[in-house]
Amino acid sequence: MIKSESRNKDMASIISLWYDKEGDFLEITFRDAKGYFQEIDDDVYERVDENGNLLGYYVFSMSQHERQSLMIPLKNQQIQSLMQEV
Repeated sequence: MIKSESRNKDMASIISLWYDKEGDFLEITFRDAKGYFQEIDDDVYERVDENGNLLGYYVFSMSQHERQSLMIPLKNQQIQSLMQEV
């Protein structure tokens, strides 16, 4: 697992990245909370809470995607929600 941490005042913002080689999926977590998945692209899901706030992303069949970088569409509301937490 790779963690990136930044501090703003007394609040810590942690982004967790985890790749499961056996399961072949990538998990990106912004906030650990109850939520549900919504498919946003082939094998790409976002996890949101009951208010639609972004919690993270899951990319399944990671090795099947022939790409050097991963493009994930963000909605303005999701970006604003993440920025408020930092």
